[in-house]
Amino acid sequence: MSRPRHRSLRQPAPLREALKVAVELGLDATANDAAVAALRDRLDTFAQRLALDARYRAHPEVRPSLADLALAAARLDGDPLAGQPELLARAATEVAALRPDPTADDVVLYAAGLARATRTA
Repeated sequence: MSRPRHRSLRQPAPLREALKVAVELGLDATANDAAVAALRDRLDTFAQRLALDARYRAHPEVRPSLADLALAAARLDGDPLAGQPELLARAATEVAALRPDPTADDVVLYAAGLARATRTA
């Protein structure tokens, strides 16, 4: 019976450098620990996304609107548009009509343009 062959994974130079920096900064004890932690975090994020998507399928009414997401993004960024939810809602409606799969950032950027056009008009 043959034993499975152990294969090492060749890491791209930028990844090796990033792992080295993580260890030097004390984020992880070894490069292997850093790589394992990064993969664990990525898998955890993926599992959370799957759970959230399942929740939205079961309860579509709890899914935040594009305007809600834009408002949250503006608040997180400390953007002054966070104080203008009506403008963000208008921008969300217009952006959704203009492009497929718009993001919250698309809406905030569009709302900034609307706000600027209103000020200069």
